[in-house]
Amino acid sequence: MDRRSLIVAGTAAVASALPRGAAAASSDSPAAPASLGIAGLGLPVIEGGRLRNYVFVALRLELGAGKTLEQIKPKEAFFRDALVKAAHRTPFTVPGDWTRLDERALSAAVVAAANGISGRGSVVRVEIVSQTPRRRAGMPSRP
Repeated sequence: MDRRSLIVAGTAAVASALPRGAAAASSDSPAAPASLGIAGLGLPVIEGGRLRNYVFVALRLELGAGKTLEQIKPKEAFFRDALVKAAHRTPFTVPGDWTRLDERALSAAVVAAANGISGRGSVVRVEIVSQTPRRRAGMPSRP
């Protein structure tokens, strides 16, 4: 057997094995839930009744069963508005740290707002992808 026929036979064997392996892998794993990304949302850090900083967050909202991205995407502006209003009402401030927000309180506020905006169970989980503070200098030192 010469080198060319060995390469052709090897390539054919690999090519014929790929579709079966890919199909088996995709049928075994469940489909990832639909999610909506919200980026660049500036939320205030308020401490002692004063505005101390802004933290820009990026969120990923995991949609509930029966909800599609096409249904929720047009309501993104309502999610942003509700979250900014909630952050001004009861700030998501971490005591003693002006560079980050309380992730649990932030997630709970998004889920609560989603119940009113798009129906109960439309958002089942919120992932805070990133938090970027506007100012990093002049902050109180962390304990």
